[in-house]
Amino acid sequence: MTATCNAGNGIRYDLRLVASWIPQGARVLGLGCGDGTLLHYLKTRKNAVCTGIDIDESCVARCIERGLTVLQGDINEEVRDYPDDVFDYVILAQTLQQIYDPAPLIREMLRIGRQSVVSFPNFSHWRVRMMLALTGHAPVTPQLPYQWHDTPNIRVITLSDFRRYARQVGFRILKEVGINTDRQDRSGITVRFLPDLFATYGLFLIAKEVP
Repeated sequence: MTATCNAGNGIRYDLRLVASWIPQGARVLGLGCGDGTLLHYLKTRKNAVCTGIDIDESCVARCIERGLTVLQGDINEEVRDYPDDVFDYVILAQTLQQIYDPAPLIREMLRIGRQSVVSFPNFSHWRVRMMLALTGHAPVTPQLPYQWHDTPNIRVITLSDFRRYARQVGFRILKEVGINTDRQDRSGITVRFLPDLFATYGLFLIAKEVP
């Protein structure tokens, strides 16, 4: 699974927000890290010790060009090789919707990292609801830009779904932010009023349940 591999130098609004949660010098693992935009940002701006995993060969090559340590492989398999608590943060940015079986991966993330960040497009955004209600077709939006037959996304997730999933699987949500972005995702705002309806993305900071 991979984030979009993009040769551009900009950093998306959601990734800037994720970066703001990461303290100086943190040990970070990026799962489905794409072209390494976020990891490079954390390495250069936060002096983070960054590692990544991505299945796309071209994305891994781009990461290496940026001086990042990145493995090519399936994140579901590769995470099993790390010892407990070896990272401060494990980041799964806009990749959860592509995961076949999320629970084992999230448990592994929380085993190898003290905290984890998970983000995904919000399928309960008002535009998605309206398109489905008015057209009867699977919605296509800037955040979900694929037709049903060629999408890499095998999950449709809402903010409410993820909160309920946390209770079912057994992990804590330490912080939750809904954001609304522009069409290019370069700028955005934090949505405080009815984020389930008005947020294009949800970002969650999670940790293991306290025994």
